[in-house]
Amino acid sequence: MQSTAGHRARFKAGMLVALVCVPAVLAAYLTATGLLRLLPADMWWQSLGATDFANPRQLLYRHAFLPRLAISLLAGAALGLTGTLLQQVLRNPLAEPTTIGTNAGATVALTIATLYAPWLLEQGREWMALAGGALSTLAVLALARGRSFSPVAIIISGLVVSLTCSSASALLMAANREYSEELFIWQIGSLIQNGDAVVLGFAPWLAMAGIAAFLLLRPLRLLDLSDEGAESLGTKPAVTRLAGMTVAVGLSSMVVAAVGVISFVALAAPALVRLAGARTLRQRMIWAPLVGAVLLWLTDRLVQVLPFTSEIPAGVATAFLAAPLLFLLLPKLRTSPDRDGTVASARRRSGWPCLLLGLVAMALLLCAALVIGRGATGWHVASAAELADLLPLRAPRIVVAVCAGMMLGVVGTLMQRMTGNPMAAPEVLGISGGASFGILLLFVATSDVNRPAMIAAGLVGALVSLAMVSPTGRQQPLAPDRLLLSGVAVATMASAFSAVMLASGDPRLDTLIGWLSGSTYRATAADATIAAVAATALLAIVPLTSRWLEILPLGEAASRGLGLSLFRVRVVLLVLISVPTTIATLVIGPLSFVGLMAPHLARMLGFRRALPQLFASAMLGGMMLVSADWAGRMLIFPWQIPAGLLAALVGGPYFMVLMWNGRQ
Repeated sequence: MQSTAGHRARFKAGMLVALVCVPAVLAAYLTATGLLRLLPADMWWQSLGATDFANPRQLLYRHAFLPRLAISLLAGAALGLTGTLLQQVLRNPLAEPTTIGTNAGATVALTIATLYAPWLLEQGREWMALAGGALSTLAVLALARGRSFSPVAIIISGLVVSLTCSSASALLMAANREYSEELFIWQIGSLIQNGDAVVLGFAPWLAMAGIAAFLLLRPLRLLDLSDEGAESLGTKPAVTRLAGMTVAVGLSSMVVAAVGVISFVALAAPALVRLAGARTLRQRMIWAPLVGAVLLWLTDRLVQVLPFTSEIPAGVATAFLAAPLLFLLLPKLRTSPDRDGTVASARRRSGWPCLLLGLVAMALLLCAALVIGRGATGWHVASAAELADLLPLRAPRIVVAVCAGMMLGVVGTLMQRMTGNPMAAPEVLGISGGASFGILLLFVATSDVNRPAMIAAGLVGALVSLAMVSPTGRQQPLAPDRLLLSGVAVATMASAFSAVMLASGDPRLDTLIGWLSGSTYRATAADATIAAVAATALLAIVPLTSRWLEILPLGEAASRGLGLSLFRVRVVLLVLISVPTTIATLVIGPLSFVGLMAPHLARMLGFRRALPQLFASAMLGGMMLVSADWAGRMLIFPWQIPAGLLAALVGGPYFMVLMWNGRQ
């Protein structure tokens, strides 16, 4: 037994060493090759200490090549440590700087300053990025404070703040696209350096954060226990989480200020070292920064030597490199999801009388969206004669919006109850990302992009992403955490590719931005028919799953004890999730808000049982998108705001208010 345990320990250690050394050797070879092309080896040391300012090659070596090499290593190590801390503090394998709102806050602050107050950037954009990241993170902590900074409360707060900030930033850039190409590049991370000021300023922060993280090692390890168990051993979980979050926020803010948003390393590095055998927190805190450093280093070297017409930003390239690595090792992942419950407690309602009132409210809203509008002469209510002309224009948009919202609301409820993860949403499964990925590839492959071609490409992309995600649970079939993590990998690759397209200057960007933002601009009668049939079928089928959905949140052991065949149940639910998500994505775009928020809003309003929550989520999702679509048409008439962006901008703050009012 001892020899077997020793053999396993040596094997795991070998895996970890290989995970660091193999990419490091390749990156070192590429680095040496690049250096030799730039400068002879016998001049490296001389040019480092006494640079000849009249020699352009020595200047590039000293003030561009070496600082870029150094910042790739430092930023990668910082992201690896940040992800390890956040995943330990939040007890969730999907946690990263985006989860707590830091990246989105920094992005929207920089966007606002660049477009409307450029004088704020005179001292450097770092301070605006830090201020925005700090404010958004403080908002997350304020919302979670009333629940003792519980993991679920922080996750939901961070996602709401991130989605709201990201939507605001996207809307500002869509409205000012001629000024925002640099912001697109910055959002997806760039390691290009001009001097060593950034490196010299960043290194002390990384050193201090590393020391602070290891001083917190013992209390952070106790977070593996329940809160009661940790308190019995003399630690305060809320204080420990706050301390760990502070270190992670400071470090991730400095990364954003230095090189932009490169968030996938913070997710991938801790997951990869865990998959390779690092089980203890100490091991992950040592190995994850090393893996993050070599991962970003190798990625940066690859984007400089591969034959692309222009250099791909490091954040995008890292997503493409790290996501396949996650897929290769994902079957070995063992996770224990946090099941603290939901973020808000509310008085339980029987549901049905309230649902009838909600149905009446939705009918009135649909009628109002159809007859009330704004034209060249101002606001007016359409007459019966005018409706004959307006119906072909407005009806498809309204039907598509309400049906897509209803499907996403139901799908979000199914996902959250099936996985036990409150941050589960349609885009996290990767189906929305796969559909958008297929359509983006169509944009690259051909110049003739029409609606049928977009539908076909989106369907193929969604099916491919489903095929990639589904086999990840062969040893533990369709395990919820593995399913979510693989979905995040697919969604991240799709998001990275869309960012490249947005920064490419393609003349079709207006169409692409509108679709990616969740637009009903091009909704047709055929789209409305497809969406209506899919929504009706979904609402007719999901009541049959209500018993499963009541039992699944109790955990796997209880579910099996009550007679559920988990594999069969999850396969059925996965089909009910993937097909409506694909259709909603095809007809309205890859929305990222309704499917997450509608189930939580329904629960906050008191719909706690599975069946009432499903129908309440459907109505709330439909009403949210119809309202957003109508307001998007009216607010800045004759121009329009995409429904997806407006839903996030309105729904996010409203959701924050509900969380704040119910924080105790």
